[in-house]
Amino acid sequence: MSIAFRILIIGVLLVLIDLYFYQAIRTIMAGSSITRKNLVFYIYWGFTLFAFLLFLTPTFIPFQDWPKVVRVYLFAFVIMVLISKIIGSVFIAVDDIIRLFRWIGSYFTKAPLPVAGEIMPNPHAISRLKFLNYVAVGMAALPFASFVYGMVKGAFDYKVHRQRVVLPNLPASFNGLKIVQISDIHSGSFVSTSPLEEAVRIVNEQKADIVFFTGDLVNDRSEEVEPFMEVLKKITAPMGVYSTLGNHDYGDYVSWESPEAKINNLEELKKKHAQLGWKLMMNEHVALRRGDDAIALIGIENWGGNLNFPKYGDMKKAHAGTENYPVKLLLSHDPSHWEKQVRTEYKDVDITFSGHTHGFQFGIEIPGFKWSPSQYVYKEWAGLYTEENQHIYVNRGLGFLGYPGRVGILPEITVMELYNA
Repeated sequence: MSIAFRILIIGVLLVLIDLYFYQAIRTIMAGSSITRKNLVFYIYWGFTLFAFLLFLTPTFIPFQDWPKVVRVYLFAFVIMVLISKIIGSVFIAVDDIIRLFRWIGSYFTKAPLPVAGEIMPNPHAISRLKFLNYVAVGMAALPFASFVYGMVKGAFDYKVHRQRVVLPNLPASFNGLKIVQISDIHSGSFVSTSPLEEAVRIVNEQKADIVFFTGDLVNDRSEEVEPFMEVLKKITAPMGVYSTLGNHDYGDYVSWESPEAKINNLEELKKKHAQLGWKLMMNEHVALRRGDDAIALIGIENWGGNLNFPKYGDMKKAHAGTENYPVKLLLSHDPSHWEKQVRTEYKDVDITFSGHTHGFQFGIEIPGFKWSPSQYVYKEWAGLYTEENQHIYVNRGLGFLGYPGRVGILPEITVMELYNA
């Protein structure tokens, strides 16, 4: 499909959605002055024209060349308005369905006899229900307000989730091992170092024995993390910081000038992990030692079991040689790997640490209940899950992607302690 054709489709869809939603605006403004109606008209359609031009711009200026604040926030703002209009249009559709049945019913209802000298209204003309159009506009405003709040407050409202997990075979020397897990930083989405400075401060306050980072350091390009290197270098732990790659770290979602450029990007990102002082786990394992005891830490490249995400991970290679360790911990970015391979082929892996889902950055999470659209794609999407003697913890992510905020599902720093009883 050509770029011009895609732009045409987007333009037509934008106009159709705006035309439909504008019916509610017109109904509400029916009793207003001409001046006010004109003002609303120009603001409404002016923004629609602006949105179309925004979608058109990448054909002339590559998206990565836009100012970062424009890429992160302005584009998201337009999408938020569009989603809000779509939600409001559902209630306009309810109004139209009611009008349809009223129109059909008008043909089965006896019309009043005309009165001499009076012009009788058309008995089949069915007006819109003003109440439902108020509801439509209100329901469009509600998610928009939530999205704005999620950008201003939720995006950087870091929450510490504490978890205690029992692994019966855990050696006594490791009893009480404190792990901090972070995931999905997506440094390309940050326009300032301040939020990550706060996150790093909270991480170090936990005084973890070891820190795990489970992938997606960048959105696409290795240079995205460069402004934040000095901040992230401050993450420390006595037993070290271990990391793995996520699906966004490979540069699969942008066009490269050559295959070599894409390969070089990944190699540069690997170097960035080393410069941060993080041990990047590339389909391998290491022994974690305390006293005379040792357990295995396995780390693999991204292995996606859902939505055609790539399978770069080689679990067979990483697992080889770990057979005699009493406990095995696994870093694997995509939680679908646990269900599709780990639980069926590697039953001796005690606990897997994943991220990837972000909890969709949207949902409801209150004591005793959590919901997110993410659960319709991933069986394990946030928190701890246990099947038989195996566990997986899915971190909700530290950063964000696409929508620069979070509503209900807040950015997470996980603190997990392991015990043998």
